[in-house]
Amino acid sequence: MKHFGLKLSLFLIYFVFAALLNSVGILVERSQEVYGVLKADAALLEPFKDLSIAFVSFLIGSILPKIGYKRGMLISLGLVFFGCLGMYFGNSFWAVKILFAITGMTFAIVKVSVYALIGYVTDSKEGHSQLMSFIETIFMLGIIFMYLIFPLFYDDENDPNAWLRGYLLMTAIVGLAFFIVLFSKFDIVVERKQTTINKDILDMLRLFANPMVWLFAVFAFFYVMTEQGIMTWLPTFNKETLHIKASLATQVSVILMASFAIGRFFSGLMVKRIKWIYIASFGLLAAGILVLIVMPMASNVPNQQAATMADLPLVSFLFPLIGLFLAPLYPLVSSTVLSNTEKSNHSALAGILVFVSALGGTSGSVIIGNLFDLLGGNNVFYLSLIPLTILLITLFFLNRKTTT
Repeated sequence: MKHFGLKLSLFLIYFVFAALLNSVGILVERSQEVYGVLKADAALLEPFKDLSIAFVSFLIGSILPKIGYKRGMLISLGLVFFGCLGMYFGNSFWAVKILFAITGMTFAIVKVSVYALIGYVTDSKEGHSQLMSFIETIFMLGIIFMYLIFPLFYDDENDPNAWLRGYLLMTAIVGLAFFIVLFSKFDIVVERKQTTINKDILDMLRLFANPMVWLFAVFAFFYVMTEQGIMTWLPTFNKETLHIKASLATQVSVILMASFAIGRFFSGLMVKRIKWIYIASFGLLAAGILVLIVMPMASNVPNQQAATMADLPLVSFLFPLIGLFLAPLYPLVSSTVLSNTEKSNHSALAGILVFVSALGGTSGSVIIGNLFDLLGGNNVFYLSLIPLTILLITLFFLNRKTTT
């Protein structure tokens, strides 16, 4: 396979960072259960992660080609290796915050690297969309891994700190990923501009002169706001609104991640046959309809704890299926915009994407976290209908810009 070592590295590093970055839903629940923090305080974990991503991505998008994508990936893996060890030995809410700050900063480097490199290993717009969908599928598999494996370490009755052993496992996996990336051959030539950092940042900002980039930024903000708002608070929704046992509430959340993975995999197959705008529009409409159908069901769940799979209410299986419909949007739209942009601007544009996505992610999580108790878990996700509507309008204008 052409560029096999490079593609393997992209898949592997995205898997690792997906597991760590999107464990925020697990850590929100654990922080409330183990460290006794309030929901509003637990919601601050998302800003620690996302604002770190935003800050670094704003600076790194134009600088990274000078540093080297492979070197950036290795530095990122090295830092999260020590971050995982710090979480195990630190065992405090502050250790959680520090871990997410480190993970956020390094993920910014990784995501900009991955999105920029896709353009160098594909030869067509369809190939670009397909590889991006498959890489985003791997991302969701990393999250599934975290949500399935981490709860196996829970033992709240006998040892409330047993769950921390999961970070020893992650330390080992990160170490393995480091050596695989280290010895993988990056068989591409990336043009390195001989310019100053200030000029690189100004060049990145000049991309906003293109209306398509503004539309792209609006899309990224509201999409990630919706996705992260649901993903971060689903374990808490399962535990408190649907009355599911804590460890099972986290494991059931994997249905959402699996739905995203399946949706992105099949959209990667369909995009060569069906125009991206049709896939994305259908997904948004279906997601909105699902919210309207499922949320009333959450109000009628009996007030008794579900401790086994047999006890789970139907809504705990239905609501996570929203991932099937939201899944195609991010990779398809990102690929469409990137493939309509010069390769030399991919790193800078990816930096903008990561920056805006981070702001959207932290907004969604904080909004849901602060309104969860006020509106009730059975009502708070109705708020997702607002960004879903904005996204549908944005898609219409993006399609016009990319087809003219």
